[in-house]
Formats: sequence, C-alpha cells, structure tokens
Amino acid sequence: MSTGRLPDHEQHVLDEIERALRRDRRLDRRLRTLRLRRGPDVPRLLRRAASYRPRGRTVAALLAVSVALMVAGMVTSAPGVIGAFAAVWPLTLFAAFRLLCRWSGG
Repeated sequence: MSTGRLPDHEQHVLDEIERALRRDRRLDRRLRTLRLRRGPDVPRLLRRAASYRPRGRTVAALLAVSVALMVAGMVTSAPGVIGAFAAVWPLTLFAAFRLLCRWSGG
C-alpha cells in the first residue's frame, strides 16, 4: 500500500464519512467515555459488597444449603460436594455477618 496522498474522489468520500461520524452524538459519547478494562474494578466490588443487605430468609436458606452440603460431604467424601460447600460457606458467613451488623444497628 502506498503512503502517498489519496486521489481526490477517495479523499472526498473519506471526508464525507468523517463528517457523518462527527455528527453521530452517541458514537462521540461512547468514544469519549471509552475505557480499557485491565481487570476487575476492586474498589467498586468492595463498595458493592459493603452495601449488601441480606434478609433473614436469605441467610437461613444459605445456612440450610451449607449444612446440607457439609453433611453430604462428610457422608460421601465426594470432591464436588466438598468444593460446593467450600464455595457456599464463606458466602453464608459473610451474609450472616452483614445481617447481624444490620440488626445491631452498626
């Protein structure tokens, strides 16, 4: 591909395309606010986790699932069940902690 100047008719077409794109407000806004994401937005995730307000029923359901998975893991020793318990148990503790903080008024 040559690096010289475009012919006049191609330059005219290119100018028309650029003019049409400049008039597109939605595209302009998206290009101005375009951010490259390099990973999870940790501060936003922490703010969302701190604002989590579970209900009593949610914590009770999580606790029931956790206990059922714990018992099933002890009886069967299946790695999938133990892994599921390992995933659900921290969520249960966090939800119970947030519920107790809300109930205590803190």
